[in-house]
Amino acid sequence: MLNIRFYALLHDLQLFIVKHFSLNQCQSLSIIINLNIQELHHNIKDLYTIIIINIIIIVVIHFILVDLFQMACSNIRYGAGVTREIGMDLQNMGARNVCLMTDRTLSQLPPVGVVLDSLTKHGVKYKIYEDVRVEPTDKSFKAAIDFAKQGHFDVYVAVGGGSVIDTCKAANLYASHPEAEFLDFVNAPIGKGKPITATLKPLIAVPTTAGTGSETTGVAIFDFENLKAKTGIANRALKPTLGMVDPLHTLHMPSRVAANSGFDVLCHALESFTALPYYLRSPCPSNPINRPAYQGSNPISDVWARHALKIVAKYLKRAVRDAGDVEARSSMHLASVFAGIGFGNAGVHLCHGMSYPIAGNVKTHRAKGYNVEHPIVVTINCITLPFKNLGSVRFFFFSTKSKDDAGRVLADTLRSFLYDLEVEDGLSSIGYTKEDIPSLVKGTIPQERVTKLSPRAHTEEDLTALFAASMKLY
Repeated sequence: MLNIRFYALLHDLQLFIVKHFSLNQCQSLSIIINLNIQELHHNIKDLYTIIIINIIIIVVIHFILVDLFQMACSNIRYGAGVTREIGMDLQNMGARNVCLMTDRTLSQLPPVGVVLDSLTKHGVKYKIYEDVRVEPTDKSFKAAIDFAKQGHFDVYVAVGGGSVIDTCKAANLYASHPEAEFLDFVNAPIGKGKPITATLKPLIAVPTTAGTGSETTGVAIFDFENLKAKTGIANRALKPTLGMVDPLHTLHMPSRVAANSGFDVLCHALESFTALPYYLRSPCPSNPINRPAYQGSNPISDVWARHALKIVAKYLKRAVRDAGDVEARSSMHLASVFAGIGFGNAGVHLCHGMSYPIAGNVKTHRAKGYNVEHPIVVTINCITLPFKNLGSVRFFFFSTKSKDDAGRVLADTLRSFLYDLEVEDGLSSIGYTKEDIPSLVKGTIPQERVTKLSPRAHTEEDLTALFAASMKLY
């Protein structure tokens, strides 16, 4: 009789789960409850106690797990020569005082020239800021912010790669919050991670590289010099109003920039696809304004990530080897947008988290193809990281009979990509030694905004082993 009552209660419990939880959470709860029943059945004679324990588990999970996700993306306009329309867009917005941000190299190249011609043709008043730092720091962000505050601009235009677009986002943000301290909006635990409450000015992004996807996201990344690691600001309010994706601009990318930015696309897509699922992320925010930009893998982001991976597999090598291959360069530009929409909502995880101290601690290495006077590292080393559930990813890069070996085969495939495109051979080739590993681990630990989305838990010992394995790749 006791067993009959027990299973009747269990049935009622299952009906409650189906009614009040999402499908994914139902599956997770079923696994947890079944494991608890199997375990507790051997240790607790009172079966009603088992029911009570599992009810407690359900209540706890209901309040800490997230059962929804939110998609946000900039408007995107794509096409060869589309940049010529920017003057009309600004005129239509009623722009009276435009801030145009770029860097010193790009200011002498056709992409900026096309924008300036369009602004002049349509009588748009502007001021240009060309001191954006490639791989920006908190110091370079602050310089751009000061320029923006003094200019009292009503629209922003960013012409460049991720460094330019991210710097312009930060300038727009803090000019719209003139009383804010710099760390107010920087991601916790490094900054305060406060919600953005004021309305930002319109921002038009004109990307000139095929990598960061910054024209689609609400994220601005910089090197925090005191910490010697990258961090950033992440909020949907930062999203550009419009991304003007003109594939003609990518024809000016040097081969090494095409390779490094292409691998950025690859990592964005892979990491968003393999991130912790949104329904396992916690805690659930008490207010939608506190919902993070990076929410975990979800069905919509997966669509964009898959498509980006297919394009990368087909066109990355061609885009690197032939700057005149318009089809390949144009396709990689679209892949950057697709991956940006994916990771801009799902997030990235351990690969990016570990890359931040690599970039922040670089000593003397200067990446080829970048006209800068300071050391930078732009390649994300991702092939030694532990991915999970990669069964479907294999269709984009390779074939394997078993999901169990998908991670290993993927790592070998990525290693082959890196080798074929002559990317530096691991951390040792850019000036790091095993003695640097403790500082790299230390710089990774505060990056919990992204590392907590890793599909597998990790310890400091795990990070140490991963950095050690990344010293040499080939």
